[in-house]
Amino acid sequence: MEQAWTKSVTLALEGPGKYVTISNTTEASWAMIEDWPLEDAPALDRALDICAQVVEGKRPAEDARKAFLAAAAEAEIPVQE
Repeated sequence: MEQAWTKSVTLALEGPGKYVTISNTTEASWAMIEDWPLEDAPALDRALDICAQVVEGKRPAEDARKAFLAAAAEAEIPVQE
């Protein structure tokens, strides 16, 4: 079973004011593959690579969370704190 992140990320992925909460690496991967506003961006590519490494057990889950936040900043997706 997927290990939950220490802190979920809530972001306006589906448009302004439409917030979704991502709480683990698998959810983050699917969000970036299916719903991301950018298709070819450095932070996005890096986040997807890190997520794959986390799923394979090669990195801690927190690395995926940090990379996901960086990809969201790159895509200018609002994040709720």
